[in-house]
Amino acid sequence: MKFFIDTANLDQIREAQDLGVLDGVTTNPSLMAKEGITGAENVKNHYKAICNIVDDNVSAEVIATDYEGMIREGEELAKIDPKIVVKIPMIKEGIKAIKYFSNKGIRTNCTLVFSAGQAILAAKAGATFLSPFIGRIDDMSWDGMELIHQISSIYGIQGYDTQILAASVRNSLHIVKCAEAGADVVTCPLSAILGLLKHPLTDIGLAQFLADHKKANS
Repeated sequence: MKFFIDTANLDQIREAQDLGVLDGVTTNPSLMAKEGITGAENVKNHYKAICNIVDDNVSAEVIATDYEGMIREGEELAKIDPKIVVKIPMIKEGIKAIKYFSNKGIRTNCTLVFSAGQAILAAKAGATFLSPFIGRIDDMSWDGMELIHQISSIYGIQGYDTQILAASVRNSLHIVKCAEAGADVVTCPLSAILGLLKHPLTDIGLAQFLADHKKANS
């Protein structure tokens, strides 16, 4: 399972990259604004800066919701760097845009997915990645992880190549559950990735090893 970090913060992206397990980055206008990145040219430059840090897979989101606008914005985003993946919303015009980009060899990430039916449409259109928002589904008292299971089963049966990119991942347990459910990718905050490192028995064991070493060498 690939690990993407969901942020526009360059320091956090560098830290995740230095950890040696990062496979990509997902961003959106809200995350850009959080870092104070505004204006079309500044946003493009920031995407390029992210691409200069990571090895591949930088999802850059279109703002337009009409077909022509998504095509225009997506083609401009794709020109920034070969690592760019054009992020398209799960709407009727978005499916048409995904098909267009698929025919052009431009990778896409279909975002704002909340059902298996939407997942089937995105795969049929040729989406590279599919982003079900599991945390937001859980917020509605539905089961986000069950959706990952369902999509994984459908894609396996039908032989779809689209990769399941679990989004709206909130914590380290979500990451583990996504791996169990068959997600190909998770995108999450850096804190969730670092949380996988933590276990009290590791801390206790390390403290004991160091104490024993100190006794043996005193």
